[in-house]
Amino acid sequence: MRDSVLPPVLAAVQRLVEVVAQLRSPDGGCPWDLAQTPQTLIPYVIEEAYEVADAIRHGDPEAIADELGDLLLQVVLQAQIASETELFNLETVANAIAEKLIRRHPHVFGDVEVADEAEVKQNWEAIKSVEAQEKEGSDRLSHRLERYARSLPPLTASLKMSRKAAMAGFEWETVDGVWEKFEEELRELRQAIAHESKERQQAELGDLLFTLVNVARWYDLDPDEALHSTNKRFIQRLSLMETVADRPLQDYSLDELEALWQQAKRSLKQSE
Repeated sequence: MRDSVLPPVLAAVQRLVEVVAQLRSPDGGCPWDLAQTPQTLIPYVIEEAYEVADAIRHGDPEAIADELGDLLLQVVLQAQIASETELFNLETVANAIAEKLIRRHPHVFGDVEVADEAEVKQNWEAIKSVEAQEKEGSDRLSHRLERYARSLPPLTASLKMSRKAAMAGFEWETVDGVWEKFEEELRELRQAIAHESKERQQAELGDLLFTLVNVARWYDLDPDEALHSTNKRFIQRLSLMETVADRPLQDYSLDELEALWQQAKRSLKQSE
C-alpha cells in the first residue's frame, strides 16, 4: 500500500479502504469477500450494529472501538461493492452525510437561532419533512411511517411511529386514555385467544403491544431498553438458580422452581 501524507485519522480510513479493495480484488482477493453482495451482507450489518450497542451498554472502551471497527467495515465493504459497478463510493457516502448534517443544523452552519434542544428537534423534523417531499414528491405521514416499519426492528419502529403520529396530532388528551386503550386491547386479546383464529390472535397481540409502546412513550420510557434489561435479569436469575440447584432444573417441581426463582431475585436485589 502507498505511503500517505494524510492526517492520521484519514490515513487510517484510507488504509481500511485499500485493505477492503484488495480483499475484493479478482486478482488474489479473498473468495469469501468476492462472493458477497449487498444483500448477503445485510445480516452482518444488523449483527454488528447490535454488537456496538451491547459494547456501549457495557462501557468497555476497547470493546466499543473494536465493534465500531466491525461496523465501519460493513460501511466500507458496501461502498466498495457499489464502486465496482460505479453506483457510488465511500466519498459519495461521506459527502452525502456531511451535506445532510450541514443542511439539518442551520443553527450551527447558518444564521438560524434556537432557544433549546426542543427547538433543534423541531427544526430537524421540519427540514426532514421538506427533504422527504422533494425526494418522494409526498410528505404524507403514512409514507414516513412505512419507512420505519420496513427498516427498523418492530419494537423500535413502533416507538418511532407512535412519536411521529403524536407530533401530527394523533394523540390522546391524557394518559388515562392510553390506559383505557390498553385495557380495551387486553380484553380483545383475551376474546381472540378464547374464540378466534390464530391470525386474529396475532393481530390482537400486536395491537396490545403497540398500545403498551404508547404507554411507555407517555412516561418517557424506552420499551426496547426495558425489554433488554428484563432479558438480562432473566438470564441472571436463571444462572443463580442453576448455581444453587443440586440437580437439573427440569427435575424440580413448579413450586420448587418458584422458590429458587424468588431466592435468586432476592440475591440479585441485595447485590444492587
